[in-house]
Amino acid sequence: MDLRHWPLYGLRLRTPRLELRLPGLELLDELASVAAGGVHAPGRMPFTVPWTDGRPEEVGRGVLQHVLGTVADWSVQDWTLSLAVLHEGRAVGRQDLSGRGFAVRRQVQTGSWLGLAFQGRGLGTEMRAAALHLSFAGLGARYAVSSAMTDNPRSLGVSRRLGYTDDGLETDIVRGAPVTLRRLRLDRARWEAHRSVDVTVEGLDACRAEFGV
Repeated sequence: MDLRHWPLYGLRLRTPRLELRLPGLELLDELASVAAGGVHAPGRMPFTVPWTDGRPEEVGRGVLQHVLGTVADWSVQDWTLSLAVLHEGRAVGRQDLSGRGFAVRRQVQTGSWLGLAFQGRGLGTEMRAAALHLSFAGLGARYAVSSAMTDNPRSLGVSRRLGYTDDGLETDIVRGAPVTLRRLRLDRARWEAHRSVDVTVEGLDACRAEFGV
């Protein structure tokens, strides 16, 4: 692919076990199939946007539309980098990194999911660590924020292992019912103190301006 028109397709994040990159259509189709196979137990909804509701084919199509939408809607002022996560060459999940007014705020927000078959191996921590390295070391972020429902110990555990601290509670509405979210915040000093995953970044110089830096 000629990267002149969209150099973000050349961005690569690598950890000891994972590669993260913006997916082309073939990899995006594979990622959609992972989502269609399930990302959480039936009867639970760990996401504030219940995108996993629906038949498997609807869930897969939603993933494809989401990722293509992040490319179509990208602007320096408001961007979401939606990366496919590969383990041993296979798509296993997705790691999103978003920035709104990043050039001024220097704050990012993360979101992610893993296919059910790949959970419980520490991959969630590793892929978030990759996104944080890009944010702090690559883009010069000052803060990273995240949130999770108070009954989602896996997501909260990932955040705490990486150094996030509690930043209050808020109420959201999911499927017409109230849910309590715990906000979390990570500053640069705590990121430095809790770094435990080796991360390399390739291709950033060519697309740095797209992030507003």
